[in-house]
Amino acid sequence: MASVDVNPTAVENYANPKTCFFHVIFKAASLAFYILSALFVSNFVIIFVVTVLLAALDFWVVKNVSGRILVGLRWWNEINDLGESVWKFESLDQESLARMNKKDSWLFWWTLYLTAALWIVLAIFSLIRLQADYLLVIGVCLTLSIANIIGFTKCRKDAKQKIQQFASQTIASQFSSTIQSAFSVV
Repeated sequence: MASVDVNPTAVENYANPKTCFFHVIFKAASLAFYILSALFVSNFVIIFVVTVLLAALDFWVVKNVSGRILVGLRWWNEINDLGESVWKFESLDQESLARMNKKDSWLFWWTLYLTAALWIVLAIFSLIRLQADYLLVIGVCLTLSIANIIGFTKCRKDAKQKIQQFASQTIASQFSSTIQSAFSVV
């Protein structure tokens, strides 16, 4: 039987499988615990505390670890001296962002949005079943999820804007130096 050689460059694997695992596991754990606990646990306080704790762990891992490693982005929010909220963004340079693993990036963005969508679906079910207390759990989890979506989306736009500014400055300086060298010959 002939063996089939697979070109390793043709199949792109996850560059950071451990980070991808932890990026997904806390999302899955909070959703799974919330859904399954309704079947097996009758104590709302336990459901609330464990679900919110898992969602908070997910928020922290995404914001401080997987966002930086999987997509090269980091965000935070500060309160300035005037008491105003100021968003801060950090991203890798253009060259490093271009080298980010596509599968890692795909997993990061899809799970970020999919988790929020699932919490919205669960909120609709809780509304239909008139379970206001469970809406509180979902509200906290959805808020944490949406905060990461907003933070990373703004961060990505900020990174793209910086890349465009860098590119236009580079082109302008190249054009300027070309014109200067052309006139210096004359």
